[in-house]
Order: sequence, then structure tokens, then C-alpha cells
Amino acid sequence: MFIDTAKIFVKSGKGGDGAISFRREKYVALGGPDGGDGGKGGNVILVADSQLTTLLDFTYRRKYVAEPGENGGKSKCYGKDGEDLYIKVPTGTVIKDFETNKVMVDLSHEGDKFVIAKGGKGGKGNAKYATPTRQAPSFAEPGMPGEERFIILELKLLADVGLIGFPNVGKSTLLSTVSKARPKIANYHFTTLKPNLGVVSVPEAPAFVMADIPGIIEGAAEGVGLGLEFLRHIERTRLLIHVVDISGVEGRDPIEDFVKINDELKKYSVKLWDRPQIVAANKSDMLYDDEAFENFKNKLEEMGYKNIFKISAATQEGVADLMKECARMLSTIPVSELEIPEEEMYIPEEKKFTYTIRKDEDGVYVVEGTFVDRLLSAVNVNDPDSLKYFHKVLKNKGIFEELKEMGIEDGEIVRLNDFEFEYLF
Repeated sequence: MFIDTAKIFVKSGKGGDGAISFRREKYVALGGPDGGDGGKGGNVILVADSQLTTLLDFTYRRKYVAEPGENGGKSKCYGKDGEDLYIKVPTGTVIKDFETNKVMVDLSHEGDKFVIAKGGKGGKGNAKYATPTRQAPSFAEPGMPGEERFIILELKLLADVGLIGFPNVGKSTLLSTVSKARPKIANYHFTTLKPNLGVVSVPEAPAFVMADIPGIIEGAAEGVGLGLEFLRHIERTRLLIHVVDISGVEGRDPIEDFVKINDELKKYSVKLWDRPQIVAANKSDMLYDDEAFENFKNKLEEMGYKNIFKISAATQEGVADLMKECARMLSTIPVSELEIPEEEMYIPEEKKFTYTIRKDEDGVYVVEGTFVDRLLSAVNVNDPDSLKYFHKVLKNKGIFEELKEMGIEDGEIVRLNDFEFEYLF
């Protein structure tokens, strides 16, 4: 089964908490703080692997969580860092943020790596909070939480040449003729429901990869049928072979078919429509009138298309010359990266611990937010030294100043989650 899109959940490891510990040794009555720092949480890292050709594995496993960092220990022992989690994806996979649908990275080369979720930083142990005036701090810093998000994996095949055209015009037969690929072939529409890749060898020229893209139909650029899924795989190709059924045995007009396919390409992407094309007039062995090809060729030349080949994928007539021309043209077309518009790129937001202050109906000033959660988890409000540190952080953060601007008076209550205290300035 060929799967070219997948949605998964990734979460990096939480940082380990700093330890609260005091030196306890024989003959040392008042040992100082010796709590160690917590370890860093593991990252989630995506790696491009050319051995993979489908995203099928991600239909069975959709949740990936990295290892958390270990908590700090006594005697200033640091916690162990969490192991990074590596996720292999096929080369040519584009990663998108699920919420914004913006592109985060394009893993287009073998071995490309991207940290999709950074592990949380380890918290400081109480040894780091010791000062000349606070010699026995009974609090430590908790580890930072890991990052988590849903992402979309979108596979865009890495092929030099893309075979395009209506269903049942002979693209799969042509690919099987020129490479060792063995796509399913039958005489009915939409035989090809997934892209097929084949390596083509041409004498005295570098081999190249050819992709048989499933047939495009009218309305594909608007998502009719499987249009957008099919068109996605042509984006990376440097050269297109437009296969047309010149025989007309199914009652189709080859000129009309050619124009319709190019219209769909133009609607989807002007750059894709402007890509070099070689026209392969296939099924020439079934022609009853040789003038049909000449008429077809003349009309396409009037449209500006010069590379037009009369071929039969079934009998291999003209196929060798077609492949030689492909190799020649590829030698003149540089390999370029997939262009992603700036407005489609994901810009990560700076991670901040925030808070808000409001006055509830009982007249209590309520401070809430991620900053509050983190501060309360770091201190022991029942310990005098820890409480001093708590008030110092609130002052440095500007919370007391903001409360004054809101009109708070001495004796009024301030609440942070479940902890309340009287405001005295």
C-alpha cells in the first residue's frame, strides 16, 4: 500500500527536576545544600531515509514521545539526559504544522535531520540557589516541559522525470518498458492508484529516476478525484513527459486531452505548467491513418512545443530515442530545491511563560498563567527562605507594580492558583 500523507503526534521529553538535598555526613552537623540539576529531556528528531518509499508505518503508530530527563540527586549529582527519539521518514517528505498548515521543513536529501520537538531544559537543584544570605535554600527549580504538537507528513516523490497524461494512455506500460519497475497494467481507467518509480538507464548518460504519476482528470487542481494528491508528486520533477493516446481508439481527441492536462497544471502551479515537456504520442501501432500524427504534431508545434515523439510503449517503437532525449535535456536542467513560498513557511513562536491579572467578583486579585504554574512548582511557600524568593520573583517580574496600577490596597487578597496571601507593601 502506498501512503503519501500522515498525521502524527510528537512530544519531547520533560526536563528533570532539580533536587532539594542537604549534605549529611558524620561530623558535619550543618552541611550545605547539595541538590543536583535535572537532566535535559530528549528531542524528537526526524531523519530522511532513502530506503523508505511510503508513510505506511505512520498509519499503525501515530504517537511519538521522547524520554524525559532524570531528576537531580543528592551530592550535586546531575540527572541523566533523556534519549533523543529519531523518527525515519522517506526522502522527499515535507513536514507541516497541523494547526497552521505551514511548512516547517522539507527533508529532501538522504540523512537530512530536523528537531521537530526540543526536549525541556533540566531544573536547577537547590545548590544553585545558595547565596551568602540564603545558605540553606529549601527549594529547587522544576524541569521545563517538553514541546508537543501534531504534524502532517506529506511525501512528494523525488523523481527527475514525471509521466503525466490522462488515465489509460500508456504511462505505466512506458515505465515498465524503460525500467525494471513493474506497475499494475490493465485496460481500464485508473489502473494506477499510486505513483510508481523506476530507474532508467541510457547508454553513455547518467541514469535517472522516472515517476509514473496516476492519471490527472479535469478539475484535478480543485481537488476533483485524487487530483491534488496526484499533482503533489510532480512538483519535484525537472522534466515532464506528456503521454497522449494518439490512436483515438477510445473516441478521445488527443489535442483536447493535451490542452486539458496543461490547463490543470497551470491552475495548480504556473511554475509546474512552465516546466520543460516532451510530448510522447503513444499507441502509434494502433493508428489507422499516419496523417493523424502529423496533424497532431503540427498543431502542437504551433502551440510552441518542439519535442514531439511518435512512440508505441507496447512495441517499443521510438522509445529509445525518447529516453535519449530525456537524458540530454536533464543534463541541461539543474537540480533545484522545492520552492516553498515565504507565506507558507512556519515561523516558531518564542516560548514564554506568561501571566494575566484580573479582579474577581469577590474582590480578590487573581494571577494566573504558565508563569504562575512554574513558579509555584519551584518554591515551598511554607518555608521562610523559599517564601522570600517567591516574593522576589513576583517583584522582579513586575507583578507587584502591575497590582499597584490596578489599585490594590494593603490587606487585599492576591491568589495564585490555590495559594493566597495578603498584599502588604
